[in-house]
Amino acid sequence: MMRSTCQRCGGKGSIINTPCAEVQAKKKKTMTSKPKKVGLSVGELIVKAVAASKERNGLSVAALKKALAAGGYDVDKSKARVKTAFKSLVAKGTLVQTKGTGASGSFKMNKATESKAKKPAAAAKKSPKKAAAAALQPLARSQPHQRTIE
Repeated sequence: MMRSTCQRCGGKGSIINTPCAEVQAKKKKTMTSKPKKVGLSVGELIVKAVAASKERNGLSVAALKKALAAGGYDVDKSKARVKTAFKSLVAKGTLVQTKGTGASGSFKMNKATESKAKKPAAAAKKSPKKAAAAALQPLARSQPHQRTIE
């Protein structure tokens, strides 16, 4: 390896055609952050479309792609993203694949996830009654029965 002077500032560079430490220190890259995309992700759009469907055997991939396109999502531009969204939703258990394998066939909502979404709302309604009953129980226990001796 041959050492030479920096082509930009005339100082010593480590290897030919590499700038010296002074030039590298001055040349700091400024990172510009991209604005975050506003809106639902592909997976959320798919779940929304499947949940809105009343099909008994689920919604086909072609019908889901049409629903995404009608919602303003460019399906042709991001085919790979749509495929991975289908696969990940099935892996998570949000969707159940009724026909086909991978990112093809028909998909419907998983009944277990639907019931989980409904349970917290029902539990929230029942909990005030339980809380009121629990608040009254210590009062009843704190007052012992009085015996009357004759």
